Amino acid sequence: MTALLEIEDLRCSFQTQSGEVRAVDGVSFSIDTGETLGVVGESGSGKTVTAMSILRLFSATTNVRLSGRVMFEGVDLLRAKGRDLRRVRGGRIGVIFQDPLTSLDPVMPVGDQIAEAIVLHKGLSRKAAWHRSIELLDRVGIPDPEKRASDLPYQFSGGMRQRIMIAIAISCDPKMLIADEATTALDATVQAQVLALIDDIQRERGMATMVISHDFGVVAAVCDRVQVMYAGQVIERAPIGALLTTSSHPYTTALLQLVPKLDQTKHHRLRPIPGAPPVSNLGINGCRFAERCQHRRSICDDPPPLFDVAHGHTSACWLADPNAAHGNAAHEQLAPVLASQSGGQQL
Repeated sequence: MTALLEIEDLRCSFQTQSGEVRAVDGVSFSIDTGETLGVVGESGSGKTVTAMSILRLFSATTNVRLSGRVMFEGVDLLRAKGRDLRRVRGGRIGVIFQDPLTSLDPVMPVGDQIAEAIVLHKGLSRKAAWHRSIELLDRVGIPDPEKRASDLPYQFSGGMRQRIMIAIAISCDPKMLIADEATTALDATVQAQVLALIDDIQRERGMATMVISHDFGVVAAVCDRVQVMYAGQVIERAPIGALLTTSSHPYTTALLQLVPKLDQTKHHRLRPIPGAPPVSNLGINGCRFAERCQHRRSICDDPPPLFDVAHGHTSACWLADPNAAHGNAAHEQLAPVLASQSGGQQL
């Protein structure tokens, strides 16, 4: 596999009436061709802003500042000109947004909305693009696609609207797909169907896929690797199996505690994470999770790097430091806790 997307030291900040908000602060990662990367974290952790920063999907009136490098097929998207960036948006990178009802034009037939992207990026005629849109509706499981292509978005259920969004996202044969909370508003059965569809299309076309979710069950179903974000930073990254069984960051472990297990009784109480994520990351010099962490120590006042825990597994926690004395001692104390809380997750 070759790296299709490489992100280095990505930073995104907004100027608000209350001051500067650093939504993404020094994020680096890559996605290989054909790989599915999951991005997990609480609301406000920087997941969606990271995805929006890749394609610079911000309103012209938004007071945003971007820095770093976002290399896609050898082009730095943060410095790409308008025309070059528009070729990538929807053409080389497809996006599935969280709420299909607000993402679709309410007064435009869904077939025309799919055809619009095909005409723009593929240069097909309106007639050819319309036929292609019908084929795509059929591919994503819309019954009677010839007839339903002329319907408006409100005439479809939430699950069907999300399938239409998938059809739009893959209409131009993109090299990469970004699914931003694509199943959040769906019930469990429809969610499983949409995830299976995304997984099938990804494998069929060999696309790189970035799945953003707050649900470990979602990423466990479709992802090869997963990175956990908190307060605008990546705090742990690992293959999905390793993360679910041997998480090494207290925040990841706390999130896994919130996933119901199949062997739990109805009287089992989930353990919420105390406190709330910081609104602004300014002025936080040490570990950003320290204020909410029950294992906080004096060393946590210093910012932890991403330590190598195992092959392909990194963690930004001093407890994961394999060399320092404080890291070994602390990890020995925490290891049984981490193992009991995260081991053998049944998702």
